[in-house]
Amino acid sequence: MAHISDAEAVRSLAEASASIRKEIGKAIIGQHDIIDQLLISLFSRGHCLLVGVPGLAKTLLIRTLAKSMNLTFNRIQFTPDLMPSDITGTEIIEDNMVTGQKQFRFVKGPVFAQIVLADEINRTPPKTQAALLEAMQEHSVTASGTTYILDEPFFVLATQNPIEQEGTYPLPEAQLDRFMFNLWLDYPSEQEEQAIVHSTTTDIQPTINPILSAKDIMFYQDIARKIPVSDNVVNYAVSLVRSTRPQTTKSKTVKDFLSYGAGPRASQFLVLGAKTRAAMRGAFTPEIDDIRAVAEPVLRHRIVTNFSAEADNISPSHIIQMLLKEL
Repeated sequence: MAHISDAEAVRSLAEASASIRKEIGKAIIGQHDIIDQLLISLFSRGHCLLVGVPGLAKTLLIRTLAKSMNLTFNRIQFTPDLMPSDITGTEIIEDNMVTGQKQFRFVKGPVFAQIVLADEINRTPPKTQAALLEAMQEHSVTASGTTYILDEPFFVLATQNPIEQEGTYPLPEAQLDRFMFNLWLDYPSEQEEQAIVHSTTTDIQPTINPILSAKDIMFYQDIARKIPVSDNVVNYAVSLVRSTRPQTTKSKTVKDFLSYGAGPRASQFLVLGAKTRAAMRGAFTPEIDDIRAVAEPVLRHRIVTNFSAEADNISPSHIIQMLLKEL
């Protein structure tokens, strides 16, 4: 695909995104915004943290996404006794048939897939969380001094259950910051829920056709980064992020309800997300509306509310919406 112009590539990315949405729609009813944001994150080379109660088809959604892109998929169920080697892989001793001597062989763990679903990441101790987060950052795994490179594209989706907080290990802010988006899955509407029950209580399984290959995705990831962005859009993204910091903001809402604001990585992800969103709708440069559209999933897990916010039942999402109205 490298011989086509950037303008044609943007158009073909918009067409491919529409086709992927259509394929995922065969298995997943509703959740259109979540699907769009997953695609934005994938084409931006980001990772996602999905928060939703059990039974909202998180695993099915990610498995279907992997099928529509012909990517390898692994699901890791995080538990309190999971060890880092259960994720990254482990060395085993075996006999060398030629020399008759014993030797070590590295057996790759489930992180060696192109799409990894880390289910209930807050159920496992920090040491095991760190093993996955290191792989997310470095796109590689190191065992006994040898580095193993993960296959590209490499996309991690971690899930958290918002209800049960007993026996969990919340991710520290520095680790949450590694996720591009924090996506909240809501309950389906009544009509969607009726359609879900109709479609899932039969023995008909939808066939998901692969739309893109790994090579195509990497090509589109490069295209999304090449998209030019005007100064006013960058300035808006930086102003929005700076307005979340109680030390520098003029916003009374932030001063009253936030302990900490978002760091510079938030500005980077706002602009990257806006570029990718623009490309997915066939536009050649992002607008301020693209920044506003990705603001909530980018900022939600990067701002820390204080006791007053909790007492008044004001969530990070409320504060972001207030800031978007003010700016």
